[in-house]
Amino acid sequence: MELRMHSHDWHRRMPDWLAAVGAGLVAGAVLMVLELLWSTIFSTSIGGGSPWHTSHQIAAIVLGPQTLASTAAFDFTVVAVALITHYVLGIVFAIVLAFVIDGFHYESQPGMLQLIGVVFGAGLYLVNFYGLSYLFPWIADMRGWATFIGHLVFGMTAALTYSALERRRSDR
Repeated sequence: MELRMHSHDWHRRMPDWLAAVGAGLVAGAVLMVLELLWSTIFSTSIGGGSPWHTSHQIAAIVLGPQTLASTAAFDFTVVAVALITHYVLGIVFAIVLAFVIDGFHYESQPGMLQLIGVVFGAGLYLVNFYGLSYLFPWIADMRGWATFIGHLVFGMTAALTYSALERRRSDR
């Protein structure tokens, strides 16, 4: 009888696309709720008290910096573009995370999934708020512990949700 250790070397495998999309939507929703809660609780320090400030900053990635002119007002177009942008990015990031999880065969280890999710979330925060701030300087205003923790939660939620939704290899 031959005993094999489960190797975590990289082996290119395609992720479960539907599970990755679902994980991006769920993790994006969790992040959005956290952002709304924190912006409501700490409204004096985030966006001057406007619940629409974050929506304007996200929508400005697509619509341009002129969107930042009136961040206190509700604008249906701005909110719709912000939601679409937020969820599309969440899906894209969850697909990248799914490639990592499947490539290293971590789909059956909850503890490792949590760790990978947290590390991915931290890396995502650094890329978004330090790397991309050169292209979109207004997102540097969103840097902080609340946003950092939100991204850690996003990564962990995406990893665990992907694992829960992923159809097993034999089912595909």
